[in-house]
Amino acid sequence: MTEKLVWRKSSYSGANNNCVEVADLPSATAVRDSKHPEGTVLAFPAAEWTVFLQAVKDKQL
Repeated sequence: MTEKLVWRKSSYSGANNNCVEVADLPSATAVRDSKHPEGTVLAFPAAEWTVFLQAVKDKQL
């Protein structure tokens, strides 16, 4: 499954690859550790991902 997805990193990711990558699914967002792309992938339903992103944005200074 993960080899067919288009993964992207945050523009805030550093050069040391300590970040997560996300990919769009039809009704969810997939998330994986950029250091272990062959590892576990978590999928979050669209509504939950939206709430998470808003919570992160609300915490930014």
